[in-house]
Amino acid sequence: MPRFPDISPSAVAVKGSVYSGLKRRPTSGRPPVPLHIGDTWMEPPPGCRMEDLHVADHPGMHRYTPVTGLGQLHEIIAAVHGQRTGITTETSQIVVTGGATAGLAAAVGALISPGEDVLLAAPYWPLIAGSIRAFGANPVDVPVMTEARSPEQAVECFERQRTEKTVAVYWNTPHNPTGRLLDNAWLEALTEWAAKHDLWIFSDDVYEDYVFDGEHTYTRSLAPERTISVHSFSKAYGMAGNRCGYLVGPQEAIDAIKRIVTNINYSACTASQLAAIRALNGAGQPWVDAAREKYAELGRWAAAELGLEAPRGSTFLFPDVEHVLDERGLNGLLADLAEAGVLVAPGPSFGPYPHHVRICFTSADPEQIRQGVRILAAQLA
Repeated sequence: MPRFPDISPSAVAVKGSVYSGLKRRPTSGRPPVPLHIGDTWMEPPPGCRMEDLHVADHPGMHRYTPVTGLGQLHEIIAAVHGQRTGITTETSQIVVTGGATAGLAAAVGALISPGEDVLLAAPYWPLIAGSIRAFGANPVDVPVMTEARSPEQAVECFERQRTEKTVAVYWNTPHNPTGRLLDNAWLEALTEWAAKHDLWIFSDDVYEDYVFDGEHTYTRSLAPERTISVHSFSKAYGMAGNRCGYLVGPQEAIDAIKRIVTNINYSACTASQLAAIRALNGAGQPWVDAAREKYAELGRWAAAELGLEAPRGSTFLFPDVEHVLDERGLNGLLADLAEAGVLVAPGPSFGPYPHHVRICFTSADPEQIRQGVRILAAQLA
């Protein structure tokens, strides 16, 4: 137990920067292309932007909402999620959160005790490890996405790391950062293994709308009794600054998560929820369809330029750059790239990957993306 002036060991264990080692200010003074940020250059769908919302149309839009979210938004989510997953979803099984990040953190706080382990399918979205540490639990790297080539191998990877302290697993598909897609056979094998060992499943589905090759399988469709399904309006509709997402799961778990949410951020932004309602009510789908086509084209082009397999989904690529590292290691390459005019995210932010970098091929307008990828390709050549 820390005493003044010490701080909590959990806080010490959490990184202060998502992308440690990233040099953001090149001495050249040229603003680099920001391939390190997982975002989009596109504004949200017309009609779903803050400028489209008015108090006259939405009296009380600057007041609190119920902790779990607006009732109308719950009803739409229940219908959409139920249709997509094939699982009947009650509004009481939904909690709207201040972004998927806050939702996942609340799920960890509600379901994981200090000292317990959560197995992470690595490489993984970086903030999940910090959320686990913040609640005194232990993230365990399991390099499934770079080592396993079959459902059986994926299960073996997880089983090697499982101990009596293991209480949950986390994966995301379509995958950040590799662009892979976990097919139905993989998820069937993994959910069966998780059920065998009585584990919670945190299923990060935030890129559900951006599958370029194949079909997205919802983990909740396979194991609804133990799956917390995570969704984001940030990724679906270009609303990252709105901070609005939601969780769906079994009633008892969602009730516990609601208690954590109440005491962390109380409720998601009211205006953001109003924008989300408009998006789910039909205004967002043409935008998503157009974005998917643009993202897929940019992803295929970037992969070809870098000599990688085309991404099957999400907005990322994760190249191995070991062949160009010198005695300075990855930080030296990051500095060289920044000076050349491009920023990429360092592999160690995503797990045990000292020789990888992540790029996002939607983080700036397409012309800038092509410029940045060409700079990266030249450096890696």
